[in-house]
This record gives sequence, C-alpha cells and structure tokens, in this order.
Amino acid sequence: MEFKEACDIVLECLEKEWKRADEADRLTRLESEKRAIMGFEEEMELYKSKIGEIMVDKQLNDVECPSWYKNVQEGIFNELYGLAGLAPWAYDETEEYKNSSSAKLIGDRLYCLIDGVSVLQPQRISKERREQLKRSLLLATPRERLEDGFHEVYLKNGIRITIFSGERTKPGQDVMVFRKYVMRELSFEELAKLKTIPYNAIELFKLMVKIGFNVIFAGPVRSGKTTFLQVWQSYEDVRLEGLAIATDPETDWAGLMPDAPIMQLVADGKELEEITKPLLRGDNDYILLEEMRDGTAFNIALEITSTGTRRSKATVHTGNARELPFMMAEKIRTKYGGETGDIIRRIVTNFDLVFEFRQLESNRAVKKLTAITQYYNDPKTLKPKSAKIMEYDHERDVWIWNNYLSPKLLANEAQYPEEMGKLKEILRVLEEESR
Repeated sequence: MEFKEACDIVLECLEKEWKRADEADRLTRLESEKRAIMGFEEEMELYKSKIGEIMVDKQLNDVECPSWYKNVQEGIFNELYGLAGLAPWAYDETEEYKNSSSAKLIGDRLYCLIDGVSVLQPQRISKERREQLKRSLLLATPRERLEDGFHEVYLKNGIRITIFSGERTKPGQDVMVFRKYVMRELSFEELAKLKTIPYNAIELFKLMVKIGFNVIFAGPVRSGKTTFLQVWQSYEDVRLEGLAIATDPETDWAGLMPDAPIMQLVADGKELEEITKPLLRGDNDYILLEEMRDGTAFNIALEITSTGTRRSKATVHTGNARELPFMMAEKIRTKYGGETGDIIRRIVTNFDLVFEFRQLESNRAVKKLTAITQYYNDPKTLKPKSAKIMEYDHERDVWIWNNYLSPKLLANEAQYPEEMGKLKEILRVLEEESR
C-alpha cells in the first residue's frame, strides 16, 4: 500500500467520526484541530494517538513513508493535521534542520537555509495541501482574513510564518516564509559560541545591562538583532516593571521572563497612535520596542525616554548608526512637526548606544555584531556626535575596540561607580588586545 492511500484511509475513518459527532463535539474537535496545527503538544498527541489506533485496526504499519518523516504515524499526522513536509524542519528532526533558522516554500518547492545556503529539499507540497495548510493556519488566527494576500502567523514554538498569495504572487508561486530561533539558551556565552560576539566582551555587555543604558539594536532582516535584544533583556532585573510594544507578537516575553512584570502590547499604525498618551502616563521602569519602523513608534520611544526612563531597548531596520538619528527625526518631523535638528539632539541625548548587526556574506547562517556606537552632544558646541566603541574588521575577522567614553556615559559613575570602573578597565584591555 502506498503512503497516500494510507493517508486517505485514515482520513476517511476520521471523517466518519466527524459525521457521527454532535454540534458541541464538532466545535471541540475543530478547536483541537486548530491547536494541533499550531503545535500545541496535547492536541498533537491526541491526533497522533487516534491515527495510531486506526493504523493498527487497518493494518497500516507496514506502509513505507517518505524519507523525511520519522515514521508512518508521524507522516500521516503531518499530512492530515500538521505542517506536511515542513514539519521535520519546524520541529528540528535532523541536526541540519535544528541549526537552520529559515525556510521558504515557493510553490511546491521547499528551501531550507543550511550552513548559510538555501538548499532545495526533496519534499514537495502540492497546491491543494498548501491551500489546506494556509486555511488551517488562518483559522487559528481569527484576525487574519483568508482573502488577504499577506499574512503573518505564529506557531506555538515561536516560528513566524509569513504568507504571500493571491494577486501578490504569480499563479502557482505562492510563498510561505518560515523563521525560527536556533539558540538553545539565551545567554551572551551562547552568542559567543555562535561567533556573533567576542568571548572577551561578555562581561562588558553584562555590565552595560546592569548600568542601564538606553540601547538600540540595528540591522537588516535576519541579522540577529532580535535575538540579541532577547539575550540582553534576559539579564535585566526581574523586579523592574517593563512595557513591551511590538507590531506583532514576535517575542513572548511572559514565556522568556515569567517572573518579570512586563506588560506586552501588540499595536501598529493607528492603534499605536491611539495608545500613545496612556503609555506616557504608565508607571514603567523601561520600555521594549520591537521593530520600530515609523514616526509613531520613534516618537513614543523619544517621549518615554525624555522622561528620564532608563534601560530602554529597541530594534530597528537600518545599517548605519550615524544616520539613524536623522532617519528617526525625519519620520517624527513628518508625522508630528518640529525642527529636525532639535529632534536629533533629543534622540542623541536620550539613547546611549547602538549595536549594529550583519549576516556574513560568505555564510549567511553566521550573524555578527559589527559595531557599537555611542551617542552624545558635544559639551562645548552642543552638536550631536557619535563615536565607535567597537568595529568589526571583516578582512581580519577581528573586533577592534576603542576605550573612549563620552562625558555622557561617564556621568553614570555617580550612580554606578563600581560597575563603571570595571567597564572602563575591560574596555582598556580590549583596546590593547585588539590593536
């Protein structure tokens, strides 16, 4: 018996159960199906168990399944209720998939990023199955409408799925893009193992978190900035009250820091603008802003930090720390008015450090911290200035350090004398070792 025939037999048995069920039972089963495809373990195991019973009853255990599935039961589940051929990648069933941070389904072809290269996989997913998969994912996210050509949904394990279809794509070339985090542990040590940051700077970063600088993590898509934000935040004092604002629920802060009082809001565009005033009145020790991209988000960041709020963190798509204040100021000015120069001075006053990230061109699986830039206003001229504390030398594959700290950063010695003393000494040693 072929694998597809076995899938059809199991499906037929499950459909008979559906027809015999009353309305209340059907609603329960429908909810279970939605949770199963989103990756909730209890519901996944429920359907795998049902499939296992049918396989025994119908003598399907000797069926040969496609090579990318662990066994027939797993394969049938994923073909009927799971992610089809994407499941082995999504649930790390091989070492290659475990270390792969992204996958793309273009038409029926699946590509996975392996060792920095997009590799075509043997599994194919038919148009009918792709449509079924799309409908199932969107049923689990009621805010998304099936007729829209663009969607973003999240699985239970945090994988983000971006769907392009309909008029946004060519016929038969609908696209699903899958992103996942491959770090097993959120720590600076783990980032050093991945060669994202240097080992000898780990204590420096921990001191920076403790002192409470306002920081921005910048870089293109898939450069590692969100992962670095999560690692940085994981060292934050869990007693402090935080406010996390995101345009989509990319990071589950309650799951990452269950003991920390972090309010998490999901808002964008008009929704974000409507809650600006209440946010400014909120009693929060710091703010987390993921994916700042418009004047509203930049303005919220500026207004909240203008009240003296420390320990604030943000991510933004840009590749140049020196140009970032101008970009932010222009978007704020266009939206709310004001003079660009004045807004830039406020940004440079309120934010201390910008960390820039890149993928290596030679291996896109490797993310690098490429620069750390400090912002400050010149004490004499009051003009906005920036100075690099660190810059990555691509040719030599080394980090070059500079131990100059502006008067603005040195002012933290009054409140954190011990931490600032250690920070200055580490920077001095880093500069000597790198030159």
